[in-house]
Formats: sequence, C-alpha cells, structure tokens
Amino acid sequence: MSGALAAEIKSIAILTPEEGTDYGWNQQGIDAAKAAGKAAGVEVVVAQGLGYGDVRPTLRELASDGASLLIAHASGYNTSAPEIAKELKVPVAIVDTPNGLEKGLVADYTLSGHQGAYLAGRLAAKVSRSKSVGIVVSGEPPSWNSQSAAFAQGVKAENPAVKITYAVIGPAAYSDAAGGKRVTESVIASGADIIFGQGNGSSFGMLQAVETTKAADGGKVYFIDVIGDKSPIDKGFLLSSVVWNIEPVYAAMIADLKADTFGTRHYTIGLKDDSVKLLKTAAIPDNVWAEIQALREDVISGKIKVDPVYDAAAVRALMTSVAQ
Repeated sequence: MSGALAAEIKSIAILTPEEGTDYGWNQQGIDAAKAAGKAAGVEVVVAQGLGYGDVRPTLRELASDGASLLIAHASGYNTSAPEIAKELKVPVAIVDTPNGLEKGLVADYTLSGHQGAYLAGRLAAKVSRSKSVGIVVSGEPPSWNSQSAAFAQGVKAENPAVKITYAVIGPAAYSDAAGGKRVTESVIASGADIIFGQGNGSSFGMLQAVETTKAADGGKVYFIDVIGDKSPIDKGFLLSSVVWNIEPVYAAMIADLKADTFGTRHYTIGLKDDSVKLLKTAAIPDNVWAEIQALREDVISGKIKVDPVYDAAAVRALMTSVAQ
C-alpha cells in the first residue's frame, strides 16, 4: 500500500489475545487504540480474547471488512500478521520484532518501560523491610526483559545489599493465573516482601499470592504491577505500577499511514512525555515519592542513564538468584 490518503483510512483494528479487562497489556492496548482512533476520526474495530494460537482467519476477516491497519497486539502474532500483510497488502503493526520493518506494510512497536521500571526498583529498595525483593515474569519477551533488568539496576543503585530473586512462570505463561500464584508464593517464601510482577492475566494470580501470603516478618507483601492500573481492584497490596500509555504510539502509526511513512521507524515510550509513569498509591510515603520524583528528573535529563537490556541471559546475570 502506498500513498495512503487520510480519506482512505476509515477504520483500524486491534487484535488481543485476552479480554480488555486485565488492567494491563490487553486493556491498555484496546483503550489506546480507541483513543487514537477517536482523535483521528477513524473507526476502531476490537477483536479480543483471541488466544495465542493462529489468528490468520481473524486477520483476513478484518482485512476483508476494510481495516486500513491491523494492530497485532501480541508477540505470538508477529509471524502470522506480516504474512497476511504481504498476502492482502494491508498494513500491520506487530510487537517484539524490531528488525521486521517493511515500508508500507509492517511496523514494529516493541515498547520498553525500562525507565519507569528503574524507578520502581529504586522504590522497592527504599520501602522493603526484609531487604529482599522478587521479580516474577510470565515469559521473557523483550519488553519484560528490559523492565526486569532496569528494575534490578534500580534496586542495586538504591541499595546493593538488597537481594533480588527472579522467577519465570513459563516460556509463554501470560494468562496462567494459577502459575502466577504458585511461583509468587515461592518467591515470597524465599524472603521477598515486594514483588515486581509482569504477566498479563497471570498477574491476577501474582496479586492473589501477595494478598494471601505473609512476608517472613509476618507483615504485608506489596505488589508492583506493569502497564496498567489495578487500583480499582486493589485490596491494599498494590504499591505501584509502571504504567504505559500506548495512545501516542497508535496516533503516530495513523499519522505515518497518512504520510506514507508507515513501517519506516520504531516507536518508543518514556518518562519525558508521561507515556511511561510510576503510579502513586497511598502505600507510598510522601517523602519517598518526593525522592522518586527527583530521580525521575535525573533520568529524563540523562544524569541517570538507563539503557534497555533485551537479552534474557543478560537479565538473569543481574539477579542475586534465579528460581528454578
């Protein structure tokens, strides 16, 4: 597709593996697509709860219905979506494939909230009573890896003595809530009183474990979430979240489609424009929050440099222990 004119972009579609009610990856993606579409005067079609299997039939159906852009909002879709793009000449947006750009056809938005995760690590080290924190992930995709690494770097920068236990639920356990609960319980048993959890649907299991399992000192375990804001369902255990606002990314994609520059650049999120930000909750003391805000300014100015680490082996090397 070339020379896409504004008038030709009537609708875009977003495909998500889980329902848009997870206060996380799926919900933030759907909400962002709707907001970007509304701002651009473009209809948005939502296909949700599709699972992690073959979505080619859904991609073909949405393309035949006239979608000018298919947003394949799952790393598991990054093989089938480009195939359909080439087959039907319909632009697609995929994740976790930075080298997959193809002008006019394929754009990648491998987003990284590493700057926010670094601040979350500083926060965790400041408030941990046991000086032991845990990272629980539902897989090791680039976006999770960069946040896990930055969180560990933040913890170490704040207090090198804090123990960091790292645990993976499974290779692609994004929706495994039971696994999330089981693994989180084991990390708490190892001494952690703060859990940094990255998981989509599995994060509900992580949160459940935090709510029902006491720390070694008999006190409360706190949870730091990613991407969304679980405040509406919090029972007093949510310390913070590395919140992503994906709307500017989708807005840029629509603009690139109109300008015939789609598939020629990567999209990023960060602290500077609040597309990545740390959630403030009542569980964070005001003096600690003030310190975190000062650190935020240092990251934005470049005084503190936080580079993304995408390689799983490099991520594991930053941990005190890796749970098997």
